[in-house]
Amino acid sequence: MKLCVPLPCFFGNLPFETAIKITSRLGYNYAEIYSWEHLDFESAAQALKNTGVTLLSMCTSEFRLTDPECRNLWIEGIRKSCEAACALGVKKLITQVGPDTGKERKYQHQSVVEGLRAGADILESSGVTVMIEPLNTKVDHPGYYLTSSSEAFDIVREVGSPNVKVVFDIYHQQISEGNIIPNITGNLDCIAHLHAAGHPGRHELQYGENDYANIFAAADKAGYNGACGLEYTPLLDPEESLAAARKLFGNG
Repeated sequence: MKLCVPLPCFFGNLPFETAIKITSRLGYNYAEIYSWEHLDFESAAQALKNTGVTLLSMCTSEFRLTDPECRNLWIEGIRKSCEAACALGVKKLITQVGPDTGKERKYQHQSVVEGLRAGADILESSGVTVMIEPLNTKVDHPGYYLTSSSEAFDIVREVGSPNVKVVFDIYHQQISEGNIIPNITGNLDCIAHLHAAGHPGRHELQYGENDYANIFAAADKAGYNGACGLEYTPLLDPEESLAAARKLFGNG
């Protein structure tokens, strides 16, 4: 499994350029960020070039897809986020779908589908993939709309664009529904990226109830060729934690 370092989880107080250098020194080839608005694109691009680290993903600037009245804002956010992604060589954007508005779920579901369809041309012309993310509402994200991976896969298939996929967060889905390995291996056509953390606590993978070595082996065997972001709050020193993760679970 290729492992990816979400920089805010480990080096949130450091400049991007410094965090990328540490990521490279620890033997990792891939990183991701959330917000991009604060970056000096020229300096960030140079740091990536100097280290050889690939920035795999970052987040869109708008997230509200469940409310059709916010659709134009989301589409404009996709446009700006794609421009930022292209400036940094990023091929994937993560978007949440927004809160449960209280309207019928079928209405909100259709709003998400139509919003993603409306942004598909921008994504396809930019060569960027957007990934919707199911989250858990029991611990971390009360009031969020999309909790089920099966609904996320349904949305992706209904949109029908090769540039609309799912980021499957194993931590969130362990809380929401379990059945991790079949849900990953049976839906690789819809999954562009993985996230992982130990549950309970959202800390190192080795401290939780999931057997991540087994999960990663099953995903690899099924043909998953993407990466997994280590999206957790480390209990160990950040560098020690990343060194341990690379040793235990992948090659970075």
